[in-house]
Amino acid sequence: MRIRVKSLVLYKNKPALIVNIGDKLEIVLDDGKTLKVREKDITLLHPGPTAGLHSLTPPEGDIETAWELLAGQTVTLPELAELAYDEYTPATAWAVWQLVADGLYFKGEPDSVEVLPPATVAAEKEARAAKAARETAWAEFIDRLKSGAIIADDTQFLRDVENLALGRTTKSRVLHELSRVQSPENAHALLLELGYWAETVNPYPIRLNMPAEPPPLPLPPLPAETRLDLTHLPAFAIDDAGSEDPDDAVSLDGERLWVHVADPAALVTPNSPLDVEAQARVAKLYLPEKSVPMLPPESTDLLALGLQDVSLALSFGFHLDQNGQPEQLEITPSWVRVTRLTYEQAEARLDDEPLASLLRLARRFFERRLKNGAIEIDLPEVKVKVSDGRVVIRPILNLQSRLLVRESMLMVGEAVARLSREHDIPLPFSAQEAPDTAETDSPPEGMAWMFARRRTMKRSQLTGIPAPHAGLGLEMYVQATSPLRRYLDLVVHQQLRAWLTGTELLDSAAILERVGAAESVTGSVRQAERLSNKHWTLVYLMQNPEWTGPGVLIEVRGSRGTFLLPDLDLLTWIHLKKELPLNSEVTLQFKSADLSVQEVYFIIQNTNG
Repeated sequence: MRIRVKSLVLYKNKPALIVNIGDKLEIVLDDGKTLKVREKDITLLHPGPTAGLHSLTPPEGDIETAWELLAGQTVTLPELAELAYDEYTPATAWAVWQLVADGLYFKGEPDSVEVLPPATVAAEKEARAAKAARETAWAEFIDRLKSGAIIADDTQFLRDVENLALGRTTKSRVLHELSRVQSPENAHALLLELGYWAETVNPYPIRLNMPAEPPPLPLPPLPAETRLDLTHLPAFAIDDAGSEDPDDAVSLDGERLWVHVADPAALVTPNSPLDVEAQARVAKLYLPEKSVPMLPPESTDLLALGLQDVSLALSFGFHLDQNGQPEQLEITPSWVRVTRLTYEQAEARLDDEPLASLLRLARRFFERRLKNGAIEIDLPEVKVKVSDGRVVIRPILNLQSRLLVRESMLMVGEAVARLSREHDIPLPFSAQEAPDTAETDSPPEGMAWMFARRRTMKRSQLTGIPAPHAGLGLEMYVQATSPLRRYLDLVVHQQLRAWLTGTELLDSAAILERVGAAESVTGSVRQAERLSNKHWTLVYLMQNPEWTGPGVLIEVRGSRGTFLLPDLDLLTWIHLKKELPLNSEVTLQFKSADLSVQEVYFIIQNTNG
């Protein structure tokens, strides 16, 4: 067939009419627009003459019969038009082409139309029916959604909202349909509005890509090695009530202080599967609702101190000189017999030996740190736990037993850092620059000063060389007492064990590589813990809607005051109706909370004092 003026052609899947033939073909489209195109840009449907595109209404035809007669064959468009409509005209040509383009019964090009077999047509009809059913179900879901009344079957549609709320995707068809901004916070808010999520759903660990389960790896057998028997020394693992993995204990041998630390490096060697997994996790994840260990749970049963009658440890023995500096450090694999105490139980026994002498040594070390410029920030802290869906918040008391444990661990960190420098053992050192200024906008007293002082502190940095830690008041420092819970502490133990046995040490480049890997994940771990604690604190307030408690004014900006709630370790911002001095204590009453954006609102009930 030849193209002529008034031929019916196909241009970009739409009908067009040839109106002039020259160097290029001039066509008119169904919207009246005229274009000049190349012949290869069009497909001839009918040579014409075509009265006009408005006349492309076909007569009654029998498409089903034509398909049944031709099923499985290949025909031309004119042949199909003749059989289906008894004539081949511009109108029937366009009608047949629409059937070909639709793809249910036919497919192909005008000069080669494939008539699809019954099985293919049946499958396509089934698929189209299913699609229509999905579209109907979706439309009905959107109607229910807008009225806030969802049903159980709506889970299939809300899954993409849930995935966005959990950070698994960046878009949600549902939020788009509702014209809501695509964000995890908005997805979270919608799920709460619909009652699809309870208040107790904590999205932050998943959103921050935290592991939900312990490592599924086996433990190797303990190596056969000589250990120093220190079971004759009373050793005390002092920790919070409910602690599951005591990893340090203290004991005294005359004037010699021993700090015993869990010994996972006996099992976890550099670059082993356990080591690689621990490096990826960086630390044990502590959430109010659960904890997720860095190492397999079996390691806790085997290595945590005081869970067995006799525990194996890596023990650090040293003296404190009169200035409070650790000296004569000895490091040895050991056997120890450990008694577990809570901080409160230890506090009640601080007048008894050996805890009394251990506290005396801890205070000597602490006083030295303070003289060296250590910065002591004493702000309220709490422990947030979830039990059977209810949130419990308890204060962390500023006990002397905590000072005993803290200072003993810092002694080890300083002693190990000095050993590393003396013997050229590559380790990850913790350093901190001094604050830019010791001055704050508030007077040097109360929580307001402590809060302002904390804001002047610079972040601790990990480095491959010894450097001062201004906040601790130490010339050098290495974290070394939590190898069950912190990966870099485990690396320190691996290096110390290699040094003790004379085996090959990781070089400085390998240590820095591990530091970099840890730093890339540590921020997410801490953020998951911080956001989870705040989430459950807000849930606690929603579970206790009548809550009232003290708030201390720690900062004023314009007419807005920042209050610290000591009972909750929570900050809130309130418009001040009158001027109040810093450190003023008021009684605050809980008003409302928005879990999706972690905002909480209080009102001042009265001003105390």
